[in-house]
Amino acid sequence: MITTSHSRLMAQYNEWMNSRMYALCASLPDTELRKDRGAFFKSIYATLNHIAYGDLAFMSRFTGNPGVVPEPGVDLFGTFGLLRSERAVLDQRILVWSESLTPSWLAEALAYKSKIDGRVRTLPRWALVTHMFNHQTHHRGQVTTLLSQMGLDVGSTDIPFMLQFDAQE
Repeated sequence: MITTSHSRLMAQYNEWMNSRMYALCASLPDTELRKDRGAFFKSIYATLNHIAYGDLAFMSRFTGNPGVVPEPGVDLFGTFGLLRSERAVLDQRILVWSESLTPSWLAEALAYKSKIDGRVRTLPRWALVTHMFNHQTHHRGQVTTLLSQMGLDVGSTDIPFMLQFDAQE
């Protein structure tokens, strides 16, 4: 089972990587962000939108907020500017939420109905929290690959390079 401190670290990592990745993406015109680049979700924008969708879906399951999550593939915010600002709000929400986690909450089972395949699944919350953070990292990796193919470098994506660890030298 994961720990509360692990969840906090992953929430911090999520915010750190998103802030860096979105800053780099903000330098691109909308046409480049939405261009079909042959990725699973086609474009950088659609992949970023999917990450936000996944986070909203899991935060809904964990907290009840939002009460309703749109169907997969819906453009949640319409523009990169709104997606970026809502991403920052969501990241802060995940950070605050991660501070509230307890070992007993993580150990409890959670049943939910997937919007991907319609099946009801029951898993320990710690497994679902692990999946949420793994899902973010997986799809951010797709975005960093697309950016790299464009000659753009987001920099190191490794946890030891986070500022909080650099300050320990």
